[in-house]
Amino acid sequence: MAETSTVAEDLLEVIRKECLGVNCGGIKRLGAVFRHLDLDYSKRITFEELRDGLHKFGIHMSQEYLRILFNAFDKDSSGGIDFCEFMNELRPPLSPSRLEVTDEAFHSLDVNGNGYIEIEDLKVVYAANARRHPKYLSGEWTEDETLQNFLDSIDTPGSPDGKVTRDEWINYYSGVSATIEDDCYFDLLMRACYNLPPKGSGKF
Repeated sequence: MAETSTVAEDLLEVIRKECLGVNCGGIKRLGAVFRHLDLDYSKRITFEELRDGLHKFGIHMSQEYLRILFNAFDKDSSGGIDFCEFMNELRPPLSPSRLEVTDEAFHSLDVNGNGYIEIEDLKVVYAANARRHPKYLSGEWTEDETLQNFLDSIDTPGSPDGKVTRDEWINYYSGVSATIEDDCYFDLLMRACYNLPPKGSGKF
């Protein structure tokens, strides 16, 4: 079992590197990869779709390894890989300190504490940032359009619903995190971007 788990992680790492590339747009690219693999648009990837899709990406492996990889994705053993299973396995893991500040930023924007961020939340805590956006300053976008663009950039690629859940937030910043080597710089970036108190200040 341990050997199978190690093989599964090695195979997932191959797919992760192929999908993500080297930029923070990698998470959006994962969404595009999922849609590319989902040949019948069922929002679930079958074993055959995974096999055929990987071939198109130039990734070839034995039936045994394909089955190990498929099972690593299909956590609920439903016979298909849904988007959440796909993303949860392939997004680059956040270290505990990065996850902590990423969660802190999410909760600072989720003003009413309902578990997702929407425009009404952003109007309370993020409107000043929106008013500094070049397209708002030029008059091309309204404040609501600017805030919506922010939400859509983080929302699930290809199917935005105007609300950003914690999982979607973590997915996005996992991609950003993959481009930043230094934990302290990532922490500083998040705190500056979302006006969070300095680490260890005890203020929330």
